[in-house]
Amino acid sequence: MLLRFAKMHGLGNDFMVVDLISQRVHLSPEKIRYLGNRNTGVGFDQLLLVETPQSPDVDFRYRIFNADGSEVEHCGNGARCFAKFVHDQRLTGKRDIAVQTSNGRIMLKLLKDHEVEVDMGVPILQPDQVPFDASAQAPSYTLEQDGYNYTVGVVSMGNPHAVLIVDDVALAPVVELGIKLEQHPRFPNQANIGFMQIIDRNTIKLRVFERGVGETRACGTGACAAVVAGRQQGLLDAKVTALLTGGELTIEWQGPGQHLLMNGPATHVYEGQIKL
Repeated sequence: MLLRFAKMHGLGNDFMVVDLISQRVHLSPEKIRYLGNRNTGVGFDQLLLVETPQSPDVDFRYRIFNADGSEVEHCGNGARCFAKFVHDQRLTGKRDIAVQTSNGRIMLKLLKDHEVEVDMGVPILQPDQVPFDASAQAPSYTLEQDGYNYTVGVVSMGNPHAVLIVDDVALAPVVELGIKLEQHPRFPNQANIGFMQIIDRNTIKLRVFERGVGETRACGTGACAAVVAGRQQGLLDAKVTALLTGGELTIEWQGPGQHLLMNGPATHVYEGQIKL
């Protein structure tokens, strides 16, 4: 059969988006790895699936798979592309869209100029809910790796993140250290590892080593987690511009118990078909 899809990106974090409402197909982990291969398949950081909702209070089900075939809980850049896709494909006429993820409900709002605002919900800071092995909640924690101690903020934005503060993201050992901390035993479900450089109280630079993917040009949930970590340590104000390799995101978070808002672009690249 021919599988119809769209290729999209959010600040260079690229996606293959598939409508599984108007077409029916089962995509096994092996098939996802084939599609994700940049040499022999379509190539992507994540595969986004649009499915019928399982609850009456949402418009769609939103599922995310890494290029290695593993399913993940959340993807902020993908959420923006998801909103643009379902609107462009006329799967909905709404500009405020409720979607169901594997661990909750999020709201997407289409703005002008290809911008999308995502209500990311309330950041999770309790270690056992991240999940992260710690005896009590704290603004930061110490991770031991290869004889060194690293100070990290730990946050879940629906997926687990550890955030390190560095002097210069250009010099940060993102791949070498990221792959080790991603699999640190204190993260039972592994984690995304962010390297944050604080420019001032309203601006950060960020690089992220994403779990199951590697370093990407942008990570929406990673930018959210970095701002939360910085706020928890008293280093950032409520509204922050995150400068990623692929571009800028605006993150706003008033503090514990409050919803976090992420604003950024979603770009359609092309539509295609591939024979399965």
